[in-house]
Amino acid sequence: MYIHLGGEKVVSSRELVAIFDISIEKSSKISKQFVENMLGTKKMVQISEEEPKSIVVTEQTVYYSPISSATLKKRCSTYQEF
Repeated sequence: MYIHLGGEKVVSSRELVAIFDISIEKSSKISKQFVENMLGTKKMVQISEEEPKSIVVTEQTVYYSPISSATLKKRCSTYQEF
């Protein structure tokens, strides 16, 4: 399955590692270091010019998404069979 992250970006659910609320970037030293490291390696992509609401981690890239982490989670759950 594929998940729409906002703008024109769609990723395979198999690539998905984690989805975080953007507030984690400010509240945790480790997550802040992670984001800074990804920015340094050019593996961080801002999907649109809208205010980012979530951070989506895939196997290859980290995305700033304008869609909330709750909405992205619902999109993922919609396609998962339990």
